[in-house]
Amino acid sequence: MLASTILGLLGLTATITALPQKRSCISADDLTKIAPNTTSCQGATYPEECATAEAAAPNIGLSFREFKIPSFGAQAALVSIMLFETGDFKYNRNHFPAPGTPGQGTRNMQSPTFNQKYAEWIAANGKDESISPAKVTAAAAQGPAEVLALINASDKWSFASAAWFLKTQCEASVETALADGTQASYEAYLTDCVGTTVTDDRITGWEAVVALKQW
Repeated sequence: MLASTILGLLGLTATITALPQKRSCISADDLTKIAPNTTSCQGATYPEECATAEAAAPNIGLSFREFKIPSFGAQAALVSIMLFETGDFKYNRNHFPAPGTPGQGTRNMQSPTFNQKYAEWIAANGKDESISPAKVTAAAAQGPAEVLALINASDKWSFASAAWFLKTQCEASVETALADGTQASYEAYLTDCVGTTVTDDRITGWEAVVALKQW
């Protein structure tokens, strides 16, 4: 009786182990399924700004944890806007129309005003000596481009900008609504929080992300 029970438990353990385990963190494979050209930076116009899926995924996942954004719907919205705004992670500064807006950038392509707020938030909360209050003050004295350079020096913070913006600059109801994964909620996020227009290209990019349904 005991032997059969032990064998049964061993069989159950083997079955459980064999089942596919659901991941809760975005992977490089997820990103390449959404945007295949994130596999490589070969041919990038701004190679020093380009990030591959391998580099982006862990930093994006870290941002979701840092800012406590658990729902796939909200995470998908952030991944979508980052891919769109940076041409699939090919740049982290605004270049268009040339020569671009000084100080606009990060993987969320934030305006200089928001990058100043973001840098101040990092200095106060990020526990990162590379972005200290003194360094933010010094960068701001030199201009918005230096503030952006301070943020972009760390992939962690450059990729966390979208999560920071959602969590600190949007109404809480926006993130709550994004959890349902609907186009209506995504459009409301773009227009009511980000302050941009809904375009076919943005929706197509978002659809590619939510098609995965989970990480």
